[in-house]
Amino acid sequence: MPIVRMKIDVSKPGGYVDWAKFDATTEEEIAQQIAEDEAEARREAAEHLQQIRLRLGLSQEQLAERIHVSVTSIRNWEQGKRYPTGAARALYRILDRQPEAALKALERRSSLPTRRRRLAV
Repeated sequence: MPIVRMKIDVSKPGGYVDWAKFDATTEEEIAQQIAEDEAEARREAAEHLQQIRLRLGLSQEQLAERIHVSVTSIRNWEQGKRYPTGAARALYRILDRQPEAALKALERRSSLPTRRRRLAV
């Protein structure tokens, strides 16, 4: 079923939908609207990721080091070329909602105690 973008005109008596315009919408126009919507969603997602980083007061390089990904990944995410997936996506959600806890959990492994192997005698 095709998706149609419509503008609602609340000033029209007898209804909100311009049915003539609705019926006249072509499949090509619908495809164009879908592409525009997807591009807008990519831009908004990229902007949101950048805002999270800026709120943390980190450069792209600093964030990349903290979350153990490449700077190229951060740049691609913030430019809307790619989306973070899996663990990176979950981590961004945590950074957005609980930044202090996330950053503390991401401190370098050198601050964690190391396990020593028991030697067989």
